[in-house]
Amino acid sequence: MRSKNVIMAALFVVAPGLALSNPASYAQASPAGQTSSSPPKAQADQSKSGNTLAVPAAPADPEELAAAKAYEALPLSDLPKKITAGEEFLKKYPDSQYRSAIYSSLTLEYVQVGNPQKAFEIGDKEVALKPDDVQTLALLSQTLPRAMSATTPEPEKVLAKAEGYAKRAIEVTPTIAKPEGMSDQSFAIGKNTALAWAHSGLGLVYFRRGKFADAIPEFEQSLKIDPNPSPDPVNLFLLGAANQRTSHFDDAALAFNKCAAITSGLQAACKNGADESKKQASTQLSAPK
Repeated sequence: MRSKNVIMAALFVVAPGLALSNPASYAQASPAGQTSSSPPKAQADQSKSGNTLAVPAAPADPEELAAAKAYEALPLSDLPKKITAGEEFLKKYPDSQYRSAIYSSLTLEYVQVGNPQKAFEIGDKEVALKPDDVQTLALLSQTLPRAMSATTPEPEKVLAKAEGYAKRAIEVTPTIAKPEGMSDQSFAIGKNTALAWAHSGLGLVYFRRGKFADAIPEFEQSLKIDPNPSPDPVNLFLLGAANQRTSHFDDAALAFNKCAAITSGLQAACKNGADESKKQASTQLSAPK
C-alpha cells in the first residue's frame, strides 16, 4: 500500500477524529470530512454529502457511542481487527448515525488488505447513503478498473460505474471547505489524495477502452498532484504504456524508467517497457504531441 502518512492524511480529511462524544461536531468530521463551500443551491442537499451528517434529533445511545469510539480507537496497524470491529458494529447498529463514517473507513481498509470485492460492497453502500463522499468515490473509481480481469462480468458496466465515480469526485472535491481545526497542509493532502485517485481511475477507464490519448493527461494529473512522496508505480506503468501505444516513445521510456526505479512488482515490466520504447524511438516515427 502507499505511504502510511498519506493514508493517514486522507483519513484525517475523512474523519479528523470522529468526535463521537459530540454528534454535532461528528457531523462535520465524517467522510469526506468537510462541508461544502459551493453556492447555496449546492449546499442545500447535505444529505448527499459524506462531509456532513444531519445532527440526530436524539442523543446517541451510550452503548452505540461507546462501540463507535472503540472502533475509532483501533490502530490501522491491525487492519483485520479493525475491519472485524467495524463489521460487528454495522451488524449490531445497522441504522446507526455513525455508519457513514464506518462505511467509508471500511472501504479503504478492505482495499488496503487486498479484498476489493468487500470494498465494493461496503463502498457502494456508502455512496448510496452519501453520494458526495469524495474519498469513497475516488477510491472506488481507482480500485474498480484496477481489480478487473478477463473474467470480470459485464466489464463495461464496471467501467461506467468507475467513470461516474471518478468524474463526481473530481467535480465535488474542489468545492470542499476546510473543517475547523484542521491544518491547511493536512487538508490539502487529503483533497489531493482523493483527486489523485480519481484521475488515476478515470485514466484507467479510458485506457481499458482503448482511448489511450485520453488516458495520458489523467495519469499525468494524478502523478502531478499525488502528495505521496513516492509516485504510484501503477500510474507510471500505465502512463508509459499509453504513451507507447500513441507512438510517444520518448515519453513512454521516461515514464517506464521512473517506474523501474521504484521497488515494486512492476519493476521488471517497466524496465522491459523502457527498453522497448527506446528501440521503437530509434526505428519508428514518433507521433507529434
